[in-house]
Amino acid sequence: MLKTNLKGFGGYLSSMFQFIKTLAKISWVFLMLCYKKLLKFLNFRLLQCCHKKHLKLLENLLMLGRTSGDIMSIVHDCRKLGENATTSERGDTNLCNGSHMYPNYRKPKVAVVGSGPAGLFASLVLAEFGADVTLMERGQAVEKRGRDIGALVVRRILQEESNFCFGEGGAGTWSDGKLVTRIGRNSGSVLAVLETLVHFGAPQKILVDGKPHLGTDKLVPLLQNFRRYLEELGVNIMFGTRVDDLLVKDEHVVGVKVSDSSNNSSHFTSQKLGYDAVVLAVGHSARDTYQMLLSHGVNLVEKDFAVGLRVEHPQELINSIQYSGLANEVLSGRGKVPVADYKVVEYVNAEDIALPSNSGPINRSCYSFCMCPGGQVVLTSTDPSELCINGMSFSRRSSKWANAALVVTVSSKDFGALDLHGPLAGVEFQRMFERKAAAMGGGNFVLPVQTVTDFLDNKLSVTSLPASSYRLGVRAANLHELFPTHITSSLQQSLLKFDKELPGFISSSALLHGVETRTSSPVQISRSADTYECTSLKGLYPIGEGAGYAGGIVSAAVDGMYSGFALAKSLGLFHGSIESVLGKAQSAGVAKY
Repeated sequence: MLKTNLKGFGGYLSSMFQFIKTLAKISWVFLMLCYKKLLKFLNFRLLQCCHKKHLKLLENLLMLGRTSGDIMSIVHDCRKLGENATTSERGDTNLCNGSHMYPNYRKPKVAVVGSGPAGLFASLVLAEFGADVTLMERGQAVEKRGRDIGALVVRRILQEESNFCFGEGGAGTWSDGKLVTRIGRNSGSVLAVLETLVHFGAPQKILVDGKPHLGTDKLVPLLQNFRRYLEELGVNIMFGTRVDDLLVKDEHVVGVKVSDSSNNSSHFTSQKLGYDAVVLAVGHSARDTYQMLLSHGVNLVEKDFAVGLRVEHPQELINSIQYSGLANEVLSGRGKVPVADYKVVEYVNAEDIALPSNSGPINRSCYSFCMCPGGQVVLTSTDPSELCINGMSFSRRSSKWANAALVVTVSSKDFGALDLHGPLAGVEFQRMFERKAAAMGGGNFVLPVQTVTDFLDNKLSVTSLPASSYRLGVRAANLHELFPTHITSSLQQSLLKFDKELPGFISSSALLHGVETRTSSPVQISRSADTYECTSLKGLYPIGEGAGYAGGIVSAAVDGMYSGFALAKSLGLFHGSIESVLGKAQSAGVAKY
């Protein structure tokens, strides 16, 4: 009788869930239609009567309107406002905000290095404002990149410049495609990013879902649409092009030196290209770029990040933990209830953990990172001598596994304890454990793994490993031998706490994979908070995750958008207030999603 009642109650909850979701979508569409009608009327009436002394009032009245649509609409509104201001003040339209019509005018030339979210959105903003943009990407377009990833997964052939980290769309392309962010889910800038993604093919539901995500299968065609639009704007996109050096004159960047990274021969053809500004939007795995920046005296600062292991459970177990009697309604992503996920955080008590003699007490947290329901574990190495991993999911999240990184925060004290010092100490810290994991796996991209129960008991079972979604093979290993004791103890302590929050999380069917190291950039490139220009090298604009200012797809896109406006203003293409258009910029900090 109780089971029957629970089942009926579960069906009732499912129906209510669908009804509320549908009502929310209808209400959202209705409100947005009314809102846009009002803004259109305000634009028409105000632009008729406004002169220079009213521009600030107009800018404030239209602030919400500019951040209510996609980024193309926002830039168009800014340019229209500038055009009307110029017409009113000068009596002609020969010179508009961001649109110069003098015969001898030369568009400012901008190089954007990296085609992840930050680079794409910076390119979009700058091109819409009228800059001559060249977008350079060391990896390949998503079509060719997909084939290179296939060769890695099937034949173990790693293309060092085209893989899970490098290529069109950045590292987030072959991930879960999460669109959650800690910089304000309903802020104007975040909504502008989501609206832009919808314009290029993302489903409308990302505008209303509490935990929006796309999945790799949705991201690939979206990026193709994004690319075609940029090309229509006149952006020159150069795939397979690695920036090896900056051209500097009088402490000002005047261009870049590039080589063909798609050429497998040892004879790279390099060329020097001149630009008025260089936007550096590389990802957190561009370690050679960090080294190059140091050679120019660019100020790089160590940044905290997190390292750990990726845990994988049967998805049915996570569904059962989270939904109990409703777990049967999931149906591998086709049911009435979404595939279950989780997010856990534990603040580690340093008093209970043995620390190295040369390391003082450190406040740590252990948390789940990049949780991929219905996903798989994938290889994100960019060097065949190193092993590092991540998770990915397709849009329906239909695989039989759920995985998430369980990572512990680390800082310069941890680097110093291993005699690693300097701006790139964090990079060397990552590399140390990636090489150690490769050795523990036995080579050939095989991962060292251990069940959660064995990890807690510090024992090794070689005959009873559960199946793994990782396609290149796993090998039983004692993961206590991977990290320093204090990191291992932090993971153990946290797992026990997570099991209290999610009873059943500790299970012999749960498998820990090594190693997860690239949760966020290990450095931050110093820049001005207002102009986004590098503080130690003029003409260079470091942005996005690789520069240490974002963590995830949305925050990187937002950073690219703000930097695009800032550079457009520096180049004389935009004369308004960035804050009045996009709102106040917020830092993403250390990524935890």
